[in-house]
Amino acid sequence: MERDFTYADAGVNRKLRAESKKALHLLKETFRFNRYGEVVSLPYGNIFPVGEGRYLDLVIEGIGTKVLVAQLAEKYDTIGIDGIAVAVNDVIRSGARPLAVADNIHAQFSDPGLVEKWMIGIVKGAVEAECVVPSGEIGDVAEVIKGLLEGKGFDMVVTAIGEVTSEKIIYGRDIKPNDVVIGLESSGIHSNGLSLARKILFKQWGGKYEPYDIPEELDREVVHEVLEPTKIYVKPLLRVAEKLKMKAAVHITGDAYLKFGQLTKFSKDIGFEFNNFKPQPIFKLIQKTASELGRMITDEEMFKTFNMGWGFAIVVDKTSKDTALDVLEKTGIRAEQIGHVTDSEEIKILYKNKKIVLK
Repeated sequence: MERDFTYADAGVNRKLRAESKKALHLLKETFRFNRYGEVVSLPYGNIFPVGEGRYLDLVIEGIGTKVLVAQLAEKYDTIGIDGIAVAVNDVIRSGARPLAVADNIHAQFSDPGLVEKWMIGIVKGAVEAECVVPSGEIGDVAEVIKGLLEGKGFDMVVTAIGEVTSEKIIYGRDIKPNDVVIGLESSGIHSNGLSLARKILFKQWGGKYEPYDIPEELDREVVHEVLEPTKIYVKPLLRVAEKLKMKAAVHITGDAYLKFGQLTKFSKDIGFEFNNFKPQPIFKLIQKTASELGRMITDEEMFKTFNMGWGFAIVVDKTSKDTALDVLEKTGIRAEQIGHVTDSEEIKILYKNKKIVLK
């Protein structure tokens, strides 16, 4: 008999994380020190003024347990792309153009060969995001960091800073029923939900496959499918920003489609309905393999954990839909309308002829 298997079972408790985040209100005590004016709160973070009509967006992000998959494959030259991507994709949610990134890597040991591989990925990601990398840090903390392979353990965190002018800020306000949600295609699992995926897919963590097995659903080794770097959305998003005013921009990472609930705090009496999903084979493989192991990952859990094929989304007025899609097509990224805004105050997913309510 199958039993439900959730993100909490994999070690990530959403309720506890939400409760812990309540402590973040204490940070507002520091806002009074900004010498250029008031800090502006947005749906997914804060920006602060640095002069007349100019704001900076500063974020820090990590790639989580995807570093363990890199160790499993002994492949380290793409993981830096993920580090850049998770940070710059967060910065652009405010409408900001990323200016610079800096990495902080905690390692068991500063192995010269590993450091070079990490830097290859970081440079490739920064070039794609058109960012300078003016600094970084690698700390040897063998007593803190352990790895699958002796001496190969590491954790990677990236900070990104971007600039936005007042007229380009994406506030998340004035979202109305019938506004359109456009999804930008992901490259696969990206860097979220790995704690759950690893424990289903890989024998190393109690799952089914050896790293270099090729399941029938995939056309390459499962470890390389999972390691596919996170897509960087800087150029497409900023190109759209040149042509029209977006109402919201959402990086579909941790908590996946639950993230849209944050917009309801900035635009009242709205909800979302999504009805267009073409998830890559890796997502179907996760559910199927879980079932084979006697664990059931429900569709609801999938949409609370994974991007399900769309790594980023924008909300625009329905009159701007065609313009936005045309601009995105010219950037070479696949983009489609994936849903619309409702007045239901719920997040609904229409999938496999079923209706799933996330909120």
